[in-house]
Amino acid sequence: MRRLLLAALFALAPALSLAAETVPEQPDPYLWLEDVRGQKAMDWVKAEDAKTLSVLEKDPRYAGAYAAALKIAETKDRIPQPSFLAGQIYNTWQDGEHKHGVWRRTSLASYRSASPQWETVLDLDALGKAEGKSWFFHGAHCLQPNERYCLISLSDGGEDAVTVREFDLKTRRFVDGGFTFPKAKQSVTWLDRDHVAVSRDWGPGTLTKSGYAFVVKTLARGQSLDQAKEVFRGAESDQLATSAVVEHDGFGHALPLIRRGVKFFDAETYLLTDHGVRRVALPTKARLEGLAKGEAVVGLDTDWTPAPGGPSFKAGSVVSLKLAELKVDPDHLKPTLIFAPSPRQGVQEVTVTRTEVLVDYLDNVRGRVSAFHLGADGKWAGRSLALPDNATLSLVATSNRSDQAFIQAASFIAPPTLYLAETASGAVAPVKALPPQFEAKDLVVEQFEAASSDGVKIPYFVVHKKDLKRDGSTPTLMFAYGGFQLSQTPAYLGAIGKLWLEQGGAYVIANIRGGGEFGPAWHEAGLKTKRQIIYDDHTAVARDLFARGFTSPRRFGIRGRSNGGLLMGVQFTQHPELWHAVIIGVPLLDMLRYEQLAAGASWVAEYGSVSVPEERAFLAKLSPYNALRPTADYPEPFIFTVTKDDRVGPQQARKFAARLAEFGKPYLFYEDTEGGHSATADPRQTAQFQALEFTYLMRKLVD
Repeated sequence: MRRLLLAALFALAPALSLAAETVPEQPDPYLWLEDVRGQKAMDWVKAEDAKTLSVLEKDPRYAGAYAAALKIAETKDRIPQPSFLAGQIYNTWQDGEHKHGVWRRTSLASYRSASPQWETVLDLDALGKAEGKSWFFHGAHCLQPNERYCLISLSDGGEDAVTVREFDLKTRRFVDGGFTFPKAKQSVTWLDRDHVAVSRDWGPGTLTKSGYAFVVKTLARGQSLDQAKEVFRGAESDQLATSAVVEHDGFGHALPLIRRGVKFFDAETYLLTDHGVRRVALPTKARLEGLAKGEAVVGLDTDWTPAPGGPSFKAGSVVSLKLAELKVDPDHLKPTLIFAPSPRQGVQEVTVTRTEVLVDYLDNVRGRVSAFHLGADGKWAGRSLALPDNATLSLVATSNRSDQAFIQAASFIAPPTLYLAETASGAVAPVKALPPQFEAKDLVVEQFEAASSDGVKIPYFVVHKKDLKRDGSTPTLMFAYGGFQLSQTPAYLGAIGKLWLEQGGAYVIANIRGGGEFGPAWHEAGLKTKRQIIYDDHTAVARDLFARGFTSPRRFGIRGRSNGGLLMGVQFTQHPELWHAVIIGVPLLDMLRYEQLAAGASWVAEYGSVSVPEERAFLAKLSPYNALRPTADYPEPFIFTVTKDDRVGPQQARKFAARLAEFGKPYLFYEDTEGGHSATADPRQTAQFQALEFTYLMRKLVD
């Protein structure tokens, strides 16, 4: 029976994949939609929004879905995510009363209690109302070691561009006459109480083609921006920003550096001294993760042999460098191994406490955290922390003042639990747990593997009802990303559980290549002109689901955002017969023009460039916007974006919808005005997008 089902499903696929066809390039009639806030474009958006909302919001299921999603988004009964700062616990909190949020604090003892006593440090709603802005909190960089004075980043409407202001934690006020930097995509770093290093738009010739700053200047208190002194200059051809960072440990050591983003995955590291800068002989695919007890901790995304005939370190490893030696001789580095992953492991995050190095890694897509301590023999010894198995583990917060760390464990159906780890001793204790947000007693999670087009096994998870019938009738939603070395791991499903799983749907996460589930090699397998393998992986998982009887094309939908939105666009055009619903969120879709839109030029290392003939040919074949055909039979997609997305931008989503309209194809398009690239500026927006998505899915996969 299984063999017959497999044969029937494969018969639905065309003999020749659409990916193999060359689509002739045509003049672009929709360039006017690239004028993000132009009147003509916004009139088009307004009309499209009205059409879509008249369908989805008028569906009798929308109101209930929105109410349920909003209840989850606004609930106060959730874990307040902590950070260590100035000897206290800080948290940014949004709910129904605080749409933009409050930045607040309490003691560790109070935080561990059932009802912490919070003190508001900064009310974003009140600040925005007073100043006529839509302020959102985008982080704080606080001066070491006392952490009283902070450089706070404020985003107007959720954009990546921020305004930076100096804030006093003791008085809970912005500092009169303090450092202030107007809106820009910028980085401001403390050098000392009266000096900062700044990377921002300094005028013509100081931004990369993707809009990032490549000039670093220092500024003294009381000076105006035009008095800043240049200390380093990258190049306009750089793909990411150049910025300064000063790392500290709990023993008084400091390491001032400049990181030049030459490519998206390649950066040069420079030591910033009183006499200028000196290049540090680190690989460009390496990251400084912090300082621990006078050691600089480095994560490697490439193989590294620092000296001919010396020891070699594999990509994905974590190493350390003696700070004193690095400062004296940055040309000749002598790393010590901290951690080396196996082929089925992938490091996700590295952070430091006062004396320990914490490594969060995946073992066959299951979370592990180990703490490493430098012994008297100069070698690192590690212990695995006793945390839940079969879960995603996240390093939530650490501090260089102690060896404590907050670590969160979550799975698809078990609510997250926050643990406080004493990393030096290995002791771990639960601190807070999220109450269930949906009914999970009848759900199970299974992990399978699908063989891709080259035979490589692609793991994936399926969450479903225990009594699911393997007859292909279950409405199923699959999520994947496939890029930028970002791993997709089990996470509590919250609104998905309430709006989809409780209604009998199944949910799938596919660990396709392009991510970091198995380290740098898993990502690099799909770079540039090798990218088709990522989409083949995704297709293989879909067909494996069909073969196992979980679902069928009529009941199957896929969902992705950003780079995942590109994935959706590719699958929409290459294999329209495999899905009945496609959610394309804040997407890249025009791969022949992506470099000219928003921050697109910064992603050439991932996708390739139209300036390279071989890469242009591949992008022309791949690009969903250019691959749309008037004769193809496409499912009706739901496309959404955000006007204030200054990372990907709304232009590509708009043009894709317009091309579908030109061809007379069905589609739903919605563009919100605020929220930035995440499209989750506040609880209301989060709930609205979730309700729109799941109403669409019910209409397409259940009805």
